[in-house]
Amino acid sequence: MSRPATRPIISSVSSQFWDDRYRADEYAYGREPNEFLRAEAHRIAPGRVLCLAEGEGRNAVFLAGLGHEVTAVDFSVEGLRKAERLARERHVKLATVQADLATYEPEVDAFTGIVAIFAHLPPSVRKHVHAWVPRALRPAGVYILEAYTPRQLAFGTGGPRDAAMLMTLAGLKEELAPLTIELGREVEREIHEGTFHGGPSATVQLVAARR
Repeated sequence: MSRPATRPIISSVSSQFWDDRYRADEYAYGREPNEFLRAEAHRIAPGRVLCLAEGEGRNAVFLAGLGHEVTAVDFSVEGLRKAERLARERHVKLATVQADLATYEPEVDAFTGIVAIFAHLPPSVRKHVHAWVPRALRPAGVYILEAYTPRQLAFGTGGPRDAAMLMTLAGLKEELAPLTIELGREVEREIHEGTFHGGPSATVQLVAARR
């Protein structure tokens, strides 16, 4: 696992917060993949896949189990340690990179899929990431995202309390303009993912492709 010696803080919630949350033996958001990702993973062609703000690895390990070469990126050392542990338990290979998404940029034309599941970032960081996503995808590669919308604040069943870190379909379309939106919707649905995502929720779901 690559671990830079220093890293800036990318949000109002510190890396220490996430290290503390992930240090427990229990998986904070469960061991199973996000339901939207499970349903749409068939769109990702065989090859390299990048999982952003991946935490404890549930989605990355699922994709590795489908045969992809997966890299999980997160700025929590404790989260990535648990991702590696889950990969060993499931007998799959997983690469992990400890990095700050405020400065991280992957290779160009490298990935058949990029995945961001509840990867809530400050707007400036999110726009930085969404600027390089189209370049990092290979032709016909897809970006799969689920995130909470501002309506989630009324539910209070998960996600940040900072409205600026929540997402809308209209905003994502603008930020990801070089990509073709193959599926985009704002929905209300029940989510049960570990301790911290539980109950009625308002999310945006998106699949965008490099065509």
